[in-house]
Amino acid sequence: MALFVRRLGIAVAVLLLALSLNLGGARADETADNLQLSIDSLKNEIDQLKIQLNNTISQKNTLQNAIKQLDLQIQTLTKSISLTNAQISQKDKEIKNLNGNISTTEGEIGQSQAGIAETLRTLQEADNEPMMVAVLGGGSLSAFFDQQITLGTVRDELTNRVEDLSKHTSNLVTTKAVAVGKRKELAVLQSNLNTQKASLAAARSSQNTLLAQTKNQESAYQALIKEKQEQQAKFEQDLLKYQNSLGLSVEAGSLPGVRPGVIQWPLRNVRITQYFGNTDFSTKNPQIYNGKGHTGMDFAASPGTPILAALEGVVLGTGNTDTTCPNASFGKWVFIKHGNGLSTLYAHLSTISVSSGQQVGTGDVVGYSGSTGYATGPHLHFGVYATSGSKIATFPSSSCKGKSYTMPVGDVTAYLNPMSYLPSL
Repeated sequence: MALFVRRLGIAVAVLLLALSLNLGGARADETADNLQLSIDSLKNEIDQLKIQLNNTISQKNTLQNAIKQLDLQIQTLTKSISLTNAQISQKDKEIKNLNGNISTTEGEIGQSQAGIAETLRTLQEADNEPMMVAVLGGGSLSAFFDQQITLGTVRDELTNRVEDLSKHTSNLVTTKAVAVGKRKELAVLQSNLNTQKASLAAARSSQNTLLAQTKNQESAYQALIKEKQEQQAKFEQDLLKYQNSLGLSVEAGSLPGVRPGVIQWPLRNVRITQYFGNTDFSTKNPQIYNGKGHTGMDFAASPGTPILAALEGVVLGTGNTDTTCPNASFGKWVFIKHGNGLSTLYAHLSTISVSSGQQVGTGDVVGYSGSTGYATGPHLHFGVYATSGSKIATFPSSSCKGKSYTMPVGDVTAYLNPMSYLPSL
């Protein structure tokens, strides 16, 4: 009987060990709570700044408003960087806690498995002990049967615990998968942080350039806008003359069918400021558009806003018309050829993030918004072209003697309405 008591003690000890497994994971601590409060507060502040920024954008185009827009954009980006840093800290902590849980649970599983194995061996020895040996050794027949019944119960409990252990091992695998997912989220946040820092640098650069050009004088700002309009009008005349001599044409059947979603929006947050064609603005400014209408779409985009590829494709070229004739045309631009007969243009950028020949995916960042070229304020000019009727070409400038533009051009029929292919609003 003493042997039975010893065996039973071992079995109970193992059961208690199995029951003590940490199935719940670590609880959130005060630091995690404080991080979440900080994240929520920063999100609220960013939302309030965006409301102020949108209100400012809709106001009269003055130097004061332009500088205020840039100030608000810089504040928004600074808060966004703080928010992303807080989110990175939060993900770091979650990953650390998950790794700690994984390490602890793996140790507990190992100990429990070893203990259960030892107990099962002990029970096996008891099973192999003949009845007559136990009785002749001084035990009673009744005690022997009681021992066998008790050992059977312990065996059943151990079997249940082994099943629980198996389930817990499965949960551990899931926890590891969650940790891998958190690491991926962390990588995305760190990438976003780099994007936000680049955007902030672009916004500050735009503000410094504007202040340097105007010396903080409203009259100088209005004179700058007038100069841009005059340069743009001359550029349009040069472009029209050159396009008429190209002899380009759109190949029949080369374009995809008109339907929403052929391409995606080039911005995460969409606010259209001018549509394609004979818009009110283009009609009222025939000296700029030569009566041909607006050849793309304009989107509100504060300096440093990430500009996204509308569809996967190959970068046919990039450039900066300001090096030929400042304030006249697209400024910094990116032109992408897609595999469906369309090409897309992204213009007035502050920074270009891709290079000629590069393969890009839908939604990849191709640059950051700005107000280079002919732009009285920061925005994105987005154009959709029939690939067969367009190309990147070089032609002379009449307003900047001795200089030549290099940029996308096309037959008049190659300029397509982006709304024919963008998602429905």
